[in-house]
Amino acid sequence: MAKRDYYEILGVAKNASDEDIKKAYRKLAMKHHPDRNQGDGAKAAEERFKDAKEAYEMLSDAQKRAAYDQYGHAGVDPNAGGFRGGAGPEGFGGFAEAFGDIFGDIFGGQGGPGGGGRRGGGGGGGGQKVYRGNDLSYAMEISLEEAALGKDSQIRIPSWEHCETCSGTGAKPGTKAKTCGTCNGAGTVHMRQGFFSIQQTCPHCHGTGKIIPEPCTVCDGAGKIKKQKTLEVKIPAGINEGMRIRSAGNGEPGTNGGPPGDLYIEIRIRQHDIFERDGDDLHCTVPIGLTLAALGGSIEVPTLSSKVEIELPEGTQHGKTFRLRGKGIKGIRSSYPGDLYCHVTVETPVKLTEHQRKLLKELDESLKKGGDRHSPNAKSWTDRVKDLFK
Repeated sequence: MAKRDYYEILGVAKNASDEDIKKAYRKLAMKHHPDRNQGDGAKAAEERFKDAKEAYEMLSDAQKRAAYDQYGHAGVDPNAGGFRGGAGPEGFGGFAEAFGDIFGDIFGGQGGPGGGGRRGGGGGGGGQKVYRGNDLSYAMEISLEEAALGKDSQIRIPSWEHCETCSGTGAKPGTKAKTCGTCNGAGTVHMRQGFFSIQQTCPHCHGTGKIIPEPCTVCDGAGKIKKQKTLEVKIPAGINEGMRIRSAGNGEPGTNGGPPGDLYIEIRIRQHDIFERDGDDLHCTVPIGLTLAALGGSIEVPTLSSKVEIELPEGTQHGKTFRLRGKGIKGIRSSYPGDLYCHVTVETPVKLTEHQRKLLKELDESLKKGGDRHSPNAKSWTDRVKDLFK
């Protein structure tokens, strides 16, 4: 009987990503798992479960998938000459990882030891498991100028040092740790569900393989003490809000000698008094007086590094925008700086004296005698209003 296509079994396209294949397998495995299907449909569900398992075992392994894509089932048949890959630990790793997640979903357990920590070494046999430490996050607030130009900074982060009182054993001086009686020092226990045997972290020793009857009073049995350390951080020029800097190995320490996690420094940029950032561009609002707007002239505006002059034409209107090329920020991934946009606002005079009021009234009368040519926008608006009520 001809075998069904593995992609068809999982219901994915041939160009599906590894993550899509894994999700499809998990969905099918949970649906057809024998423990979820009893009675008349149990046998059919078991067959579908086995088919999905076989398909995932092949397509989750890069070498086997390549052989299958090229030669079909003959490429992964161990009895055929074209078979590549194998049933060793590497070929089984992807299936074990995916099925661990499924087991947690079905039976309420954990897919992997340590709440999701990754294994740093060791195989599928007994012995203590080694896990990578958790990553840490640190929020750093900097100014807009520092984000644009870059800076070298120092931060204080938590670190863990060897406990000198217990020499790192976690046991009170004069005592020692004992082998865990639940897992016999292996750090893992086996659970049987139906015809599957699942290996999980020992719930009593949490994977260490040892129990400490009398913990060290200084480190509370951890074997390490939490302290603070100073870390040098280089902020690259052009960094933006929300970007992260990775500091390898400065996260939490691993378990059973596993590698430490990483530290991620997330950038927060303080609000600036003058500028607003939009990507690599900067925006600022420039207030000018009524007389300057009418007569025109030059004004001085700031940039992040210096000052520049802008020539205002006669009759500059409120809301006029002036673009200064190259006066923005050069982003990390940009080959040239952004621009600075200066938005002009015309400020109406306030708290006038009687003499100033008289002068403005005289000016207003003079402008009215000149007709609509002094206020073309007002004339256009008035005409549109008249058309609206015709």
